[in-house]
Amino acid sequence: MTSAPDQHARLTVGPNDILRFVLELFAIVSLGIWGFLAWPLPWNILVGIGAPVVAILLWALFRSPRAVLHVDPFVKAIVEIVVMGSAAFAWWDLGQPLVAIVFAVIATISGVINGRREFS
Repeated sequence: MTSAPDQHARLTVGPNDILRFVLELFAIVSLGIWGFLAWPLPWNILVGIGAPVVAILLWALFRSPRAVLHVDPFVKAIVEIVVMGSAAFAWWDLGQPLVAIVFAVIATISGVINGRREFS
């Protein structure tokens, strides 16, 4: 039994989609690194594990291509700003402003490109 093409929307993967995936992974890893390095024991364990888990949950619930909750594009944008902005802040807090700025600029450009595509 085959499914009709109109039953399931085909996902096309472009260069910006790959970049966004890499940025998402970088943000999650960044939050983990920040949690373990910026906080004293025992908080570093809690934040080092908790911050990435919260970011993953937010992304899976609201922002991923197969998000659990379908929300307005503006809510998606806010979730993306919170996750990516938190990762940029983490690098800034770790004393790495260049990493923070480069990441924030690339994430912003990628987000704007994706947002324009969502609104078209």
